[in-house]
Amino acid sequence: MKVSREQMAENRCRILDEASRLFRDKGFDAVSVAEVMKAAGLTHGGFYGHFDSKDDLIAQTLTHVLSADSGGGGDFRAYVDAYLAPRHRDNAAGGCPTAGLAAAIRHQNPAARSAMTEGLRSQIDRISASLPEMSPAGRRRAAVGTWAAMVGAVILARAIDDPALSDEVLEQTRAWVDVGISQVPAS
Repeated sequence: MKVSREQMAENRCRILDEASRLFRDKGFDAVSVAEVMKAAGLTHGGFYGHFDSKDDLIAQTLTHVLSADSGGGGDFRAYVDAYLAPRHRDNAAGGCPTAGLAAAIRHQNPAARSAMTEGLRSQIDRISASLPEMSPAGRRRAAVGTWAAMVGAVILARAIDDPALSDEVLEQTRAWVDVGISQVPAS
């Protein structure tokens, strides 16, 4: 049975969405192509109509999810509060792809690393654009430092088994971001 272009595009998007969720939840190595296809409601045989290999799937999934990650625009304070919250920490599968996958990306192919690089550039640009009036260099410095602190805090908060310390990591990082942003010179 021939599948329309529209249905192929919908299937591909569903595969990428499910792969993103599974990769963030379990990691790249723990997820099989068959598992991704089953989660997408498709047969394993259809995989190669969309991707050349699992490595290709990983790279394209990163591009897909990182370009859809729209944090950083609009209300910066609300974004930081939502990002550094227990709800986000506790939802690895639906949470930030950078926090969920950055540590494992160094073991992936160049295309996957390139997708992560572009996602990082985009997020830094979004954060920079949402910061208060300051010099371009100050905004860039604040955006890089803030994003690194936020991602690191979520990674650490997810890694430990002490709920109070995990909450404290998130709370103190929120406070640190507030102080850090306020200390960047205006112009």
